Amino acid sequence: MRRVWGFLAEYSALLILGALIGLAWANIDYASYHHLIEYVIVDHAWIGHAHVDAEGHVHRTLTLHYLINDVGMAFFFAIAGKEVWEAVALKNGSLRGKKALTPLIATSGGMFGPIAVYLGLAAAMGSTTFDAVSNGWAIPTATDIAFSYLVGRLIFGSGHPAVRFLLLLAIADDAAGLLILAIFYPSGELAPEWLLLSAGAAFGAWFLFNRLPRIMDRGKRAKTATTFCRKVLGFWPYLAGACLSWYGFQEAGIHPALGLLPIIPAIPHADIDFGLFEEAEHHQTDLLNHSEHLLKSPVEVVLFFFGLANAGVQFSSMGTATWLVLLGLLVGKPVGIFLMGWLAAKPMGLGLPDGMRMPDLFVLGCVAAIGFTVSLFVASVAFQTGPVQDAAKMGALFSFFAAVMAFAAGAVCRVEKKA
Repeated sequence: MRRVWGFLAEYSALLILGALIGLAWANIDYASYHHLIEYVIVDHAWIGHAHVDAEGHVHRTLTLHYLINDVGMAFFFAIAGKEVWEAVALKNGSLRGKKALTPLIATSGGMFGPIAVYLGLAAAMGSTTFDAVSNGWAIPTATDIAFSYLVGRLIFGSGHPAVRFLLLLAIADDAAGLLILAIFYPSGELAPEWLLLSAGAAFGAWFLFNRLPRIMDRGKRAKTATTFCRKVLGFWPYLAGACLSWYGFQEAGIHPALGLLPIIPAIPHADIDFGLFEEAEHHQTDLLNHSEHLLKSPVEVVLFFFGLANAGVQFSSMGTATWLVLLGLLVGKPVGIFLMGWLAAKPMGLGLPDGMRMPDLFVLGCVAAIGFTVSLFVASVAFQTGPVQDAAKMGALFSFFAAVMAFAAGAVCRVEKKA
């Protein structure tokens, strides 16, 4: 339990604290809470929410909410993106080869199952309801990595193959979620030409500070150029490139919280993937892992403010979107993961990891139904500020009940805990 609490404190404690404070504050004094979260830091700024005046001129307003969700959360998604990129791109990446096929196919069920439940129920409620809530279809597709991993370890034990399966599924779910955000939830009118700035910044950082130094040091025993870039310049050139890439995303109309992702492959990295947030990565000295270590504490603070700024909804705001999100997660996720996982393991003959049973797959699907962090984020971009957004956020918060469902399913399915 001490190790479990250490994991929770490392990745999620501040997020939970921020969410609880935001939820309590909004229900005690919503006016003061809303005033703080939407506080205008700078009007007519270079970054911020875009507004069009009567004459058609566009200006931006930097609010505290924008600073948290669009700037600060970019670093959170950068860490998630780093894990996804390693899993996909490196030779021994956990999402490469036949070993990842069953989790990948199960992940597709964990995406399409919630969408089917959400949109199906919304359509059954009539066209008026469907039109009001349909844009939130992606909210229940999310899986909160930290909380699902925590609950998975409590149910299965750290040595159970289902925990590894869950991590693979969570990585793939993250990758799909990032694509959904980029494609289906633009932050404004699309101006794709600005993505050339992001691509140019990533390529420039890679070539000038990664590839070129190695070319210059070719055949030399003393790697002076590479050593200079690594020890003197460090991550600063990549941070500059990341800022340009982020700005390109903002101007392109793609959610800027994803703006640091193009820079990740440009950073020097070790050609080994230990897995999602594995402790062994702390001993890696490559710049990519070193940068992740530097970001860890700031991102924890960002997650505190993210919880504070996004979980502050009134209990009275519960509505149709609440139950659609909740049923999408609690029903669509487990059923979708189980059905597609069974299809991959049995008819397709891909099998499950040694020591993992089909009932374990259903329990794992229940664990993956904890949406929380990313579900809250998607809710904040899927709907305009108002009752529907608040109702959807309440559904994301209530997804913690998936943990209770998972423990009950584990008991019924007689999960054998393995240390």
